[in-house]
Amino acid sequence: MVITAQDVNKLRKMTGAGMMDCKKALTEANGDFDKAVELLRKKGQKISASRADKKASEGSIFIQTADNDSRSVLIALNCETDFVAKNEEFQSLGQMIVEVAAENNPSGIEELLTLKAGNLTVAQKIEELMGKIGEKLEVSSYEVLEGEKVVSYIHANNKLGVMVALKGGNGADVIEAGKDVAMQIAAMSPVAVDKDDVSQEVIAKEIEIGKEQARTEGKPDELLEKIAMGKLNKFYKENTLLNQQFVKDSSQTIAKYLDGVQKGLTVTAFKRITIG
Repeated sequence: MVITAQDVNKLRKMTGAGMMDCKKALTEANGDFDKAVELLRKKGQKISASRADKKASEGSIFIQTADNDSRSVLIALNCETDFVAKNEEFQSLGQMIVEVAAENNPSGIEELLTLKAGNLTVAQKIEELMGKIGEKLEVSSYEVLEGEKVVSYIHANNKLGVMVALKGGNGADVIEAGKDVAMQIAAMSPVAVDKDDVSQEVIAKEIEIGKEQARTEGKPDELLEKIAMGKLNKFYKENTLLNQQFVKDSSQTIAKYLDGVQKGLTVTAFKRITIG
């Protein structure tokens, strides 16, 4: 069967695949467009298998906030190179995936991949683009955060995303404060909201480290516990969000900053996701 330039162009418009790939698929499918589309999708699946051992350490973070700023959804879409991460089609795919996630509220990445995006599933859409660009693509993170007011922030390189939930206030100044706190989280990477949220495993580890440091410094055994607790308090100040010094004003903690914006305003939870 003769495959015309019009046929190739039609398939290209349908799939976004390259001209030569479209011509090969139509030839193999004897001009059947449905079969040709399936062949192009299978090419994506083959690429997925052949590049399974490749490291997809580049990519972008995408965040969608809904329900009157009370819920945010974050996904990380990974690829192999920064060049692809900046590609318009890659960015469009990531935005589509996060919108599907926000609308359907899947339980995890596995369910997200099965959701429909038009006539195809999210997984099939990913395979389609893989077939076109020849790189491994994968959703590496999917996070949801809910609260009275959820504010999100994506760092300039699109490889770091933060969602922070606040309570005890409302209005434009709360949103602005939320952005400040989200940037604080991005920069300072706290391990928990407050000291009561630090896991017992981390606390035990920090106490043991404190004791060993004091022991190495030649401190008496009877003082090791007290010294270790002092170091633990320092750990809280440096690594729990509400107790950290505010980056924009080191004279106050994040807790004091928020209380100054609106009395009783505080953080209930946050998520910080990075690529690479």
